[in-house]
Amino acid sequence: MALDTRDLVDPAFFSRLESIQLRARCVVEGFLHGLHRSPYVGFSVEFSSHREYVPGDDPRHVNWKVFARQRRLYVKEYDAETNMNLYLLLDVSGSMECANTGRSKLEYAAALAAALAHLALAQRDAVGLTLFADSVVTHVAPRSRPQQLDDILLAIVSNRARPVSDVPRALHQAAELATRRGMVVILSDLFDDVSSIAGGLEHLRFKNHEVLIFHILDRWERDLPLEGNIRFHDMETGEQLVTQAEDIQEAYRKAVTQWRNDLDAECRGRAIDRLEITTDEPLDRALLDYLVRRSKSY
Repeated sequence: MALDTRDLVDPAFFSRLESIQLRARCVVEGFLHGLHRSPYVGFSVEFSSHREYVPGDDPRHVNWKVFARQRRLYVKEYDAETNMNLYLLLDVSGSMECANTGRSKLEYAAALAAALAHLALAQRDAVGLTLFADSVVTHVAPRSRPQQLDDILLAIVSNRARPVSDVPRALHQAAELATRRGMVVILSDLFDDVSSIAGGLEHLRFKNHEVLIFHILDRWERDLPLEGNIRFHDMETGEQLVTQAEDIQEAYRKAVTQWRNDLDAECRGRAIDRLEITTDEPLDRALLDYLVRRSKSY
């Protein structure tokens, strides 16, 4: 994936997200996820770094020992106190490179992950990122420090798509990495066996995480709106098949519909939201519409 971090950041879109809180359904440590008000006003018990004092900083956070040695004022910075950990699980397998509408599923999902990270960090929540294909590829532990968004964007653009996917295995591994309960957001096309995926989702729910799935699809993959002699190419195995689109269209659509229905059933049984999005939909509208609907459920 030839991406630059600037491809994932849309300032106008981010500004629209500021007014919407990412609310979770579960009560954690006595507070709703994403609705907390830290008594430390952005400072917690975990030290992060020093920076020079500027007018308006709380004098309680001045490091007086450093001042005594250097005669300069520095304040202690901490990772912000948080009641929510947001774990972003981004699929970087080969099938995510599909780009029939001009923008690949991977680019679409990466931009969505960046927007969610920005929103959560603006609320002083901790955000982490796990990239996965046939297994976990990269893991950025959740933190709420100011530079966390930069670290997340860098991790995304530094990785290339892997040819093979194993969603169930990766979900089990990600569940072990998500040590503190919170919200897990999966961004994937979920091209795998549904019953096996359900096992990975169950693992996440067993660890008391709330799970949300942004199911990213290419409309051509979902609906097969093609005619004539078509060459199909498997982006993970490299296998190719030439056939008449009309000959397989009905059976293909029926199989895809059944697959989506099976995913819905497995998600509903575990109180998991599955939001299906195709890459030809405006990213901001898809996300904002969902967050508005979600906020009205409380």
